[in-house]
Formats: sequence, C-alpha cells, structure tokens
Amino acid sequence: MGKIRITKHFFFETGHALYGYDGKCKNVHGHSYKLSVTVIGMPIKDATNVKYGMVIDFGDLKKIVASEIVDKFDHATVFNQNTPHIELAHELQKRGHNIILVDYQPTSEMMLIDFAKKIKNKLPDTVKLHSLKLQETGTSHAEWFASDQV
Repeated sequence: MGKIRITKHFFFETGHALYGYDGKCKNVHGHSYKLSVTVIGMPIKDATNVKYGMVIDFGDLKKIVASEIVDKFDHATVFNQNTPHIELAHELQKRGHNIILVDYQPTSEMMLIDFAKKIKNKLPDTVKLHSLKLQETGTSHAEWFASDQV
C-alpha cells in the first residue's frame, strides 16, 4: 500500500493592506479566502485502531487548521508590523478589533509560508504537509508545495 494524499478546504474572511504597494491593494481591503490543505501519509494499518484506514482523521486536521489559522485570521485585519498603518492598527485594537501584526508583507504568498510553518508543527509525525492553496479571489490563488522547499 502506498502513500495517500487527503485534502480539506477551509474558508475565512480577512482584511489586509499591502505596505508600500503601488496599486489599490495598498488600501485596507478584504477577501473571502479559501484554503486547501493537503497532507500525505500511509493509511493506518492497525485494525484495532479507531482511525484504521485513515491517513489522518479529517476532524483532527480540521482542529489543527482551525486553531492555527482559521480561528485567528477569520474576521481579522492583517498588517505588516512596519506599515505606516500602525497607528490605525493600534487604534482599531483599542476599539476591540482583531488585528494581526506580522513580520512579512501579508500577500497570499507570504501568508502561505506562515501557514505552512504553523500547520507542519502540529501534524503527527506520520503525516506530512504536502501542499497548500490559498484562493484570494475567484480568479487568483497562490500555492505552496513541500517538494519545492529545498
């Protein structure tokens, strides 16, 4: 029996602004993101294991991605910590808004790098992160593949 890949999809709403960008996305705006998480591993062969036949329980994968990504980023606004919007970010935080300050430009590409680190750290040793796909709009997405990380 070979390795199997499984994928679970997640949805969240997040706002951001691209610091220093020369287009409209320099302004605070939001997206309805779709995150596809694909992991790879061997299905459990032990017939006495309640997870028999699974690479990972979809529910367990959901818990990992929800706690590390969705619960934190859903209805949050993400800013590069070096943004000139920092005063706005602090004011919004004071008013109870969910603001995330990151040490990177909050593009789909950089968010995927961040998400990959967070998810990989929580997966069981027998399961590896294979790929991530972050759909930002109906026509635009970024992808991360473990095989590309050398």
